[in-house]
Amino acid sequence: MFDSKPIIEALVAGDAGKLTGLVRRALDGGISAKEILDEGLMAGMHVVGAKMENEDMFIPEVLMAAKAMSTVLLILSPLLADGDMTVAGQVIIGTVKGDLHDIGKNLVAMMLELSGFQVFNLGVDIPPNKFVAEITARHANIVCLSALLTTTMPMMKKTIDAIAAAGLRDKVKILVGGAPVTQKYADEIRADGYASDAGSAARLAKSILL
Repeated sequence: MFDSKPIIEALVAGDAGKLTGLVRRALDGGISAKEILDEGLMAGMHVVGAKMENEDMFIPEVLMAAKAMSTVLLILSPLLADGDMTVAGQVIIGTVKGDLHDIGKNLVAMMLELSGFQVFNLGVDIPPNKFVAEITARHANIVCLSALLTTTMPMMKKTIDAIAAAGLRDKVKILVGGAPVTQKYADEIRADGYASDAGSAARLAKSILL
């Protein structure tokens, strides 16, 4: 039976060297790459997300865990048969027009990727029509809108309105976040969800597609 606990613990600790050794040992012991991915790495990133949400882990520690996971994914990727690494969904993420902040948005994108989503990070200062075009081009399931300024928050509503006007509102779930954004504001602009940090954003994205 595969004991995934040491792999989870090494990942949460951000110990890339130890994690690499554990993954290689598991592979040598006949454990499949998919089992290591699902029961070890993905489970570990779930713990990281929960700890981040509870403020038991902070950005530097999360980045260390992400780097450790990226390192071992280089080992596992060639061993995963086509279709083994199930994509949870396609996500478009960007900071709305007029806002140039991207650190928090990039952290959300990273957590989404490590949670199994295919993420298309559009960057910053993205106008509504660009979000609309990308939804169609990428066959997106989820759109994540970020704003770090109170003055750019109204652009979230304009973007949602543009998505609706294009006839795409029922095709995607829209999540919003950023320092000044609240659940109340998300409700007012009729977003499908609000997340206050990267860990909860990844968990919300998964739950909203169920």
